[in-house]
Amino acid sequence: MGAQAALPKPAANTAPMLTGLDAATEKYAAIAKQIWGFAEVGYMEEKSSALLQSELRSAGFVITSGIAGEPTAFVAEYGSGKPVIAILGEFDALPGLSQEAVPERRPIKPGAPGHGCGHHLFGTASTAAAISIKQWMIANHVKGTLRMIGTPAEEGGSGKVYMVRDGVFNDVDAVIAWHPGDENAATGERTMANITGKFRFHGISSHAAGAPERGRSALDGVEVMNVMTNFLREHVPDATRIHYVVTNGGKAPNVVPDEAEVYYYVRHVDMNVVKDVWSRVVNAAKGAAIGTGTTYDLQLIGSVYSLLPNETLLRVEQRALERVGGYTMSPEERVFAEKLQKSETFVPVALEATQKIKPLVIGQAGSASTDVGDVSWVVPTVQLGTATWVPGTTAHSWQAVAAGGMSLGTKGMMVAAKTMALTAADLFVSPATLAEAKKEFDAKRGPNFKYETLIGNQKPQLDYRKGTSN
Repeated sequence: MGAQAALPKPAANTAPMLTGLDAATEKYAAIAKQIWGFAEVGYMEEKSSALLQSELRSAGFVITSGIAGEPTAFVAEYGSGKPVIAILGEFDALPGLSQEAVPERRPIKPGAPGHGCGHHLFGTASTAAAISIKQWMIANHVKGTLRMIGTPAEEGGSGKVYMVRDGVFNDVDAVIAWHPGDENAATGERTMANITGKFRFHGISSHAAGAPERGRSALDGVEVMNVMTNFLREHVPDATRIHYVVTNGGKAPNVVPDEAEVYYYVRHVDMNVVKDVWSRVVNAAKGAAIGTGTTYDLQLIGSVYSLLPNETLLRVEQRALERVGGYTMSPEERVFAEKLQKSETFVPVALEATQKIKPLVIGQAGSASTDVGDVSWVVPTVQLGTATWVPGTTAHSWQAVAAGGMSLGTKGMMVAAKTMALTAADLFVSPATLAEAKKEFDAKRGPNFKYETLIGNQKPQLDYRKGTSN
């Protein structure tokens, strides 16, 4: 497979891509900061999506918006014919993580969303890379089709899954993506598959003191379900993850709640394990409803596959990342980072990690989930991470929001943009590499693989973040 094939020669005349991206750093930093300030949650990223579309349209891309039934999704395209190389860009924020770009906890607006996974950087770097590649293609008379695909609602909404299901990637030869993080590395690990959904219990309201016997508490249904699920944790395969949050527990203590809701995630690297554990969580809901005299319904929010690494593409990307290199913190950035590393839940890592490129490692199990996983099972896909955060930062934290809103985020973002641009250039001029990547892809999936998603024919759940964008 691709691991044994020799790396193709790098594409020629790519130095102007790097210098051009360096010259445009301030421009892209300003775009990322705007999206950081918008902090729009899944399927509600109207300003963020519009801003990226505007930049790509101004750069000469043809824009198709609202794809796959998702109002904020788009495809920006340049060129024609084969090969077709796509770059993914995300831009959704997370609920409750509002934070100023300072190294202590200080929400801009308590309870409001924030970019705790750095997707403001993700979409911006992908846009920057796409514009740079287009310029290189024109200058060097390179044939093919370049697409920047704007993908909303990665955080739990499975936005890319609907795109995969609806054929957005059917003619694509390779996909390039990245993700913010606290180190510089090509992503050779497998992510976790997951299933997510909201269980809504329905009871009978009554006066909690005057006539409690007439009521049937929907909150009791939620709580009993949670108790049973928590006992389930002892009896699931290692590395299974089950987590939940009660999104509606009633309105007043003296009213028996007739409506309550709990939002669940189940994760594991193996989708078969996820399906089995999820069925047991559903059984817990059924039992809780019977035991509390309530009923329930389930809104399936999303489901994603684990990431299928492609070593052929990863080796091309690793070479590009090593050429770009990391970055050194300025004295001011070190002061910021050292103070942030003293905050709660932080596990400090040497700050010099931003300067280094990690060796390529293939196939280890990771702990995160992404809907890029589904893309990787229908087209050869490659992804990297760069140090946009202080080393030791965990995603989905206020510390990630803070670093992502200042110069550290920008520096890591531009490492990603340059690496994706170089990777795409190498693939455009190497049909043999794309053929080898496809050969490896087919072998790993197996001859009888058929992509199917658990979301079935349902429409994107555009309201899944309703009430979390204040």
